[in-house]
Amino acid sequence: MPLAALRRAAKESVSGLPREFWWLWISTLVNRLGAFVATFMALYLTLDRGYSATYAGLVAALHGLGGVVSSLGAGVMTDRLGRRPTLLIAQASTALSVALLGFMKDPLAIAAVAFLVGMASNASRPAVQAMMADIVRPEDRVRAFSLNYWAINLGFAISSAGAGFIAEFSYLAGFLIEAVMTMVCAVVVFMKLPESRPVRSALEKESEPEVGLGTVLRDGRFMGVVGLSFLIALIFMQGSVGLPVAMGEAGFTPADYGVAIAVNGVLIVALQIPVTRFIEHRDPQRLLVISALLAGYGFGLTAFAGSIGVFALTVCVWTLAEIVNAPTQTGLVVRLSPTHGRGRYQGMYTLSWAVASLVAPLMSGFVIDRFGAPWLWATCAVIGTVAAIGYWSLMRGLPAEGETVETVVVPAAPPSGEAADLPARA
Repeated sequence: MPLAALRRAAKESVSGLPREFWWLWISTLVNRLGAFVATFMALYLTLDRGYSATYAGLVAALHGLGGVVSSLGAGVMTDRLGRRPTLLIAQASTALSVALLGFMKDPLAIAAVAFLVGMASNASRPAVQAMMADIVRPEDRVRAFSLNYWAINLGFAISSAGAGFIAEFSYLAGFLIEAVMTMVCAVVVFMKLPESRPVRSALEKESEPEVGLGTVLRDGRFMGVVGLSFLIALIFMQGSVGLPVAMGEAGFTPADYGVAIAVNGVLIVALQIPVTRFIEHRDPQRLLVISALLAGYGFGLTAFAGSIGVFALTVCVWTLAEIVNAPTQTGLVVRLSPTHGRGRYQGMYTLSWAVASLVAPLMSGFVIDRFGAPWLWATCAVIGTVAAIGYWSLMRGLPAEGETVETVVVPAAPPSGEAADLPARA
């Protein structure tokens, strides 16, 4: 492609987005650049502190459990307190808890603070997604979510590489660097990002019912998407929990796994923006169905891998699924969320990934130990097929972007015996 065409494509990819989005994007990038703790926590606990792998797994599980607990709470805070206050509280709490974790010596104290870190670090996600939906035009949201996802992966790729060098010098330095960079994100939010929560008029408050967690749970179509998101997350997380175990059992070294999984980060950084330009205005139903099949069968092909090259090829397949699925599914979640309930809806969506982060290691360990790695990859193919069928079914009849979508809700029985109103959104 000529240089002029590349410049034009890059300009079109970033043009038209509001200034507030770019400050939020910078905050996301800085946050991921400093994400050292998640990368070297297991090594810190086993090599530096001398604890067992079982204890390291317990701490990781508690970290994930903290994310599960905070998902819904942060969603409620996002709607009630606002996007900006929730972000400030989450990022400041993350900075303080990460710094505190670096100084903990007692096993119980480490586990407890790791739980707090999981709660605090996950609490910002509903607010970020809700704010992004507030400030970006509907026709630009897929592109905006894609750029944000690209920033997450770019930052994580750089921080993962830097984590090893920092760990050789001092694990404590890694904790403190992450704390400082997270606090920088809080400062960016405080200085540059105004509150974006839509203000409801008195008429809107009278005509539109309040959105509570019960409303979200009774929203049939949305909860179906949350369930499908959980299935997709189960598949993608096998890249970090099932794949290294399976490659190790097959005689490959950690360095071999590092080479194979590095393809994932490289492809996302290289292809996320151009692929998004290609899919931006295409049918989301078809995109989600295709991405689910690519994810399932991409991991399914791992059963036939016998060399690093073939493993890397399978990573290419499911990485393409990830590139397509991430912005498309996030855009769908926003479309199905009422404007005044975006925080709660985003919190429920975040919960699907948090729960998957707990279930995926258990699933991979059980299947590999009991039946063998090929059965894990066959299971991924089956889950991907189920998810594809689910997307196809749930999105039939979904109005185009900008049209009114009625929320499919099973109403709770009102005390007075009168019929409850079904909430709808514009």
